[in-house]
Amino acid sequence: MRGLLFIIATSLLSFSCLFPAHAESVHFTTEEYPPFNYREGKTPVGAATEQIQKLMADIGVDYTIDILPWARAYNQALAEPMTCVFVTAHNEERDKLFKWIQPLLIDRNVLIKHSGSNVAATTIAEAKKYIVGTWREDYTEAILRRNDFPRIDIGSDFKATLKKLMSDRIDLMPISEFYFDKLRKEGNAVEKVTILSQQPMGIACQKDFPAELQGRMQTALDMLIANGTQRQIFLKYGLHLDD
Repeated sequence: MRGLLFIIATSLLSFSCLFPAHAESVHFTTEEYPPFNYREGKTPVGAATEQIQKLMADIGVDYTIDILPWARAYNQALAEPMTCVFVTAHNEERDKLFKWIQPLLIDRNVLIKHSGSNVAATTIAEAKKYIVGTWREDYTEAILRRNDFPRIDIGSDFKATLKKLMSDRIDLMPISEFYFDKLRKEGNAVEKVTILSQQPMGIACQKDFPAELQGRMQTALDMLIANGTQRQIFLKYGLHLDD
């Protein structure tokens, strides 16, 4: 482990010498999705946000973080130079649309229902009988369509979709298993139905993003993972990962 940390640290130092900090800063976009990214007052915080803050400090590059509706955050990173969106699921449909730095985490996505609802499903096949809600530009829409879900309700954002579920306007919705655990701990009346997918979640940068800066960011993230900082951040936000 010490040898691995030395190699990563040496790589970071080499990159810093070869490529001084860009005069142009990196613009990060994300959505309100605690405990990964959210606001405390006007300050962006969260388990993913803190990783961004640490890795950018390590490489000495200026940055900004805006919390926006997901569709807007995602589309800005598709179109605007020096822009990256997180936490973004890396799947086949998105692979060539961005340059990637990952993983901020490995996540399982589950279908959930409102406790006390009439939903009686324990498998993907059974879940197809129901109205499943998701939100604009979220990767779960592609997963649902790939699995031939016939009734998909598209909301404006995550909060709107969750509100529909809790008021029984939709029957099911996909959600990060981490966030499902958080909802349960807070006493929300939700139940897991079945696992929908598993995927790496990362930073997705506009496709013309400088390759050398992408490399520096990846090396810094690798260091956070190797030295245990990423895990400590997860624990700080109540995220207990399997070993």
